[in-house]
Amino acid sequence: MNRVATLQQDPSSLGELPTTGGMRPGPIRRLPAGAASVWQGSRPVAIRIPTIQVDTDVEMAKILNGVMQDPSGPWIVAWYRGTSRLGVPGNAVFSGHVDYAGVGPAVFARLAELQPDDGIEITGNDVRIYRYRVIWARLYDAATAPVAEIAGPTSTECATLITCGGTFNAESGQYDQRYVVRAERRL
Repeated sequence: MNRVATLQQDPSSLGELPTTGGMRPGPIRRLPAGAASVWQGSRPVAIRIPTIQVDTDVEMAKILNGVMQDPSGPWIVAWYRGTSRLGVPGNAVFSGHVDYAGVGPAVFARLAELQPDDGIEITGNDVRIYRYRVIWARLYDAATAPVAEIAGPTSTECATLITCGGTFNAESGQYDQRYVVRAERRL
């Protein structure tokens, strides 16, 4: 007898059809207030800024102990987990290098050239393109930058782009300023 033939069963003996969305037995766990927004919206996967010739991938990065981790390379932009996703109110925060050791100018080398009304396109993992327009650009001292204003939540759909600026300190390996661009979504 063929082994495959012995494994076949009468279709009527396979059991009940699964339900589509009915309540399942077991504990019900509710998310804390505000936690649902973490899963809403689309995760950024690419960014395009025609004015300054940026067209690159977006990687997910972490904020550890209040410090934004650097993007992994000179040509990639980091989006910070825990900041807003695309398509929902909030502040999606991104960073990119202005320059890179052994490379020179990097992905956000020309970020300071952006002006109000310049366009930014961010593609989400839902394959939609989310379009933003620049509303302001500012240079902050790195040591005293108002982090809550820059990276904190917003009531509208915003994207905040950050890169280094000012003077480079070779001893510390850091710039003394940060250039920040805020954009709002165009609907």
